Amino acid sequence: MKKILILVLFFNFTITYASEFTSNFTKEAFEKAQNQGITVVVYSWNKFCSTCAKQKPILKQAKEDFKDVLFLDFELPKNKSVAKYLDINYWSTIAIYKNSKQVNLAIGLYNKDDIYTLIKESV
Repeated sequence: MKKILILVLFFNFTITYASEFTSNFTKEAFEKAQNQGITVVVYSWNKFCSTCAKQKPILKQAKEDFKDVLFLDFELPKNKSVAKYLDINYWSTIAIYKNSKQVNLAIGLYNKDDIYTLIKESV
């Protein structure tokens, strides 16, 4: 009985957790924004990454707070071509691009102040 309860809780957690994550990165949107001089924050994640789970709501709020910044994200294990294109090799990576150059990069930040500082330094 205990094993069944653990399995039910695990699958419920997985379904809820995974449903909060969807990739929105497209090469076209990224390149268009760069050509227009828009700062782009790219975030790589994995649905089973606890650091990513902490980052996601902060970045969601940042999207509201930084209206002139484009926020794109992708699930690294499922989008290896994107990871290769951007040279991002780790989950929980926040990479910031401006004028077709990467201007900032951090891996594993999950404190709101640290993430916001990273963005502010890059805008």
